[in-house]
Amino acid sequence: MVSATPVKSQGPGRPKDMEKRAAILVAAKALFIRNAFAGTSMDAIAAEAGVSKLTVYSHFGDKDNLFREVIRSRIQDLLPEEIYVFKSGLGIEEALRMVARAHMQIDCRPENVGTFRAILSDCRHGNPRYGRLLWEEGPARAHRLMERLLQQAVDQGVLDIPDVGTASVQFFSLIKGDLLLRRLFGCEECTESTAGDIERMAMQGVDTFVRAYRPH
Repeated sequence: MVSATPVKSQGPGRPKDMEKRAAILVAAKALFIRNAFAGTSMDAIAAEAGVSKLTVYSHFGDKDNLFREVIRSRIQDLLPEEIYVFKSGLGIEEALRMVARAHMQIDCRPENVGTFRAILSDCRHGNPRYGRLLWEEGPARAHRLMERLLQQAVDQGVLDIPDVGTASVQFFSLIKGDLLLRRLFGCEECTESTAGDIERMAMQGVDTFVRAYRPH
């Protein structure tokens, strides 16, 4: 006899799929940092994430694409696109300080330094395309967004910049200095006092940039 009680539909498994995707990204990030790209296999990522290798491939296609997604996800978490918008109600100094603080915090995170070292290791072993992937998703994206912000400031008449592309490079050089290089070379770790030094360098860089490009 068939029960008259309707069977409740389970619905599509999208939430579980997204949980698996997130677990794969977390596992891949940890392994790429620990073992670099060349030393990380899709089998190891699947085991770390607690899923099958087929699941990893079904979500990301191949290791190159998975690496790109790891970098993209990490960069978007740390540097959301919303911070690169100049609103007229916000002074240009404060808009630039928001960007500067977000970027200077990245260079003070040990896991990010570990990622950069892993990429350099892969480049040293003849795999420059992974460095290019990191460049495209990280610095190149930041420069595009920064150029847009600077152009908005120019259009509103608060900055006078003849070449926003060059100005973007100058801005990041001013706020970062050699801090990341010192960490990459193992010259220092990021301590509370170092974080204060980074804050001062970033803010002084903003002040120098604005003085250079404020309309006379």
